[in-house]
Amino acid sequence: MIHKMKPLSDEDSQILFHRRIFQSEEKCPEDLQAVSREILKKCGGVPLAIITIASLLVSNQRIKQKEEWMHVHSSMGRGVTEGGIVKDMKRILSLSYYDLPSHLKPCLLYLSIFPEDFEIKRDWLIWRWLAEGFIQCDKEETRLFEIGERYFNELMNRSLIQPAKINDEGTVVTWRIHDVVLDLICSLSSAENFIFILNNAECHAPNLQRKFRRLSLHNIKAKVQNHQFDSTSLSKVRTFAVFSPVACDWLPSLSSFHFLRVLDLGNCGSHESSSGLNLKYVRNLIHLRYLGLKGADVHELPVDISKLQLLQILDIQGTRINELPASIVQLRNLICLSVDSGLRLPKGMGNLMSLEVLERVGLSSSSHIVEELRHLTEVMTLSINCDNMDEDLIDILIKSLPNLRSFDSWDPFFFFSSLCRLPKWVNSRSLPHLSSLAIDVEELQGDDVQIIGMLPALRSLRLGARRVMGRLVVRTDAFPSARCCMFRWFPTAPCLFPPGAMPRVQHLDFWVSYWSIAIGEVDCGMNHLPSLEHAMKRWI
Repeated sequence: MIHKMKPLSDEDSQILFHRRIFQSEEKCPEDLQAVSREILKKCGGVPLAIITIASLLVSNQRIKQKEEWMHVHSSMGRGVTEGGIVKDMKRILSLSYYDLPSHLKPCLLYLSIFPEDFEIKRDWLIWRWLAEGFIQCDKEETRLFEIGERYFNELMNRSLIQPAKINDEGTVVTWRIHDVVLDLICSLSSAENFIFILNNAECHAPNLQRKFRRLSLHNIKAKVQNHQFDSTSLSKVRTFAVFSPVACDWLPSLSSFHFLRVLDLGNCGSHESSSGLNLKYVRNLIHLRYLGLKGADVHELPVDISKLQLLQILDIQGTRINELPASIVQLRNLICLSVDSGLRLPKGMGNLMSLEVLERVGLSSSSHIVEELRHLTEVMTLSINCDNMDEDLIDILIKSLPNLRSFDSWDPFFFFSSLCRLPKWVNSRSLPHLSSLAIDVEELQGDDVQIIGMLPALRSLRLGARRVMGRLVVRTDAFPSARCCMFRWFPTAPCLFPPGAMPRVQHLDFWVSYWSIAIGEVDCGMNHLPSLEHAMKRWI
């Protein structure tokens, strides 16, 4: 059965339009009501058109003047018509593009590099913008990534991109782009030769001989032979990205690229092959800023990777690389390094003075990083796997954190598992800025939950315990900042938390025994948790 979508009614269109601009359908000023109705007529009840135009009429939370509303209305032409809705929608959406400030236009056009319906990580996109040179520093003390976050939020506020996943903190983690918006961006990008998309239909097209600035491979099924690319067509490519699980020998030779800034070979190659991708020539890409190999069939990096002195982002998660070459510590411009926890880091990592992100480091394979961490004063995001580490080493780690210049403003996250008991250094004095904690212990003592609950900045907790010694005690001042709490394997009914505790918790996941409920020992009422939105109860 085919369901034909009907346009919104005039009333619903007005509610959607006014809520986006004024946060209420009843607050539209009288002098804007007439032009508001005329704009809505041209939107034709299409929600995307309404949201797009509404976003155009608000800039930095400032509602534009009536003259600007009139200009938008006149620019919309005849509006959305039933017969030519796609064409008319593109025209309406193009108004949003041409209204963008100059620094945001390349950021939006760049989204055409991704395939249709692709779910993209926010941070991944911002790092790509940074490597492309789209993010310009407005103040000397401002980090480029923070500026990129502002760019992203502005495109989000204009409804040009849509959130896909939002974490417990309310931060967008992944996003998507509406098909109609993507179609418009691809059209604009192609007209300006901004990005060329090579898909299965284009593999044998004659325009492969033209010169590209950025080249993206989508859904490649046929073999792309090197001779299909004229040597000059690839020589000046700045970006080469692959969004298709193509085999290693289907890729153009890296020696064809002379001015590459961004190379993303994520998911390339088959892990059944023995040789994998040959990255020997990468060392000659001296203009490279971004090297993305996440999930690719790669065994090793070039030993002389230090030649890439401009490299800023390196992502090798999910590869078969077991050890980083020693020369990597000479990459003084490296900002983001993402690895697997089992990978061995060379000594001298403290030389990477520009590093802001260090993800998924395993202390069991690179324990020396604990001592060197105090030199990485720019680190804002630190993800460390402490499995099978003794408490003395972890204690050194905790003492190193306050040496970081950014420690007062960052959101550290710790994950620990297979510990016998709650470590002594988990307390409010040692970890005053800890925002997220995931920890599994064999044995939980009576006051351990209260100790964790006194971490002042803790917003997210996942606590697992195999057994509890004594009776758990929680006071009314526990978990003042918590938004999401998950207690696993041990009975933790809501009645454990008295009124006043967990005033901000929105998500609560707990375990409770049938027997305690049956005899009336445990009360599962949650009316004393004022901010609770979602609860998950599991039985023991």
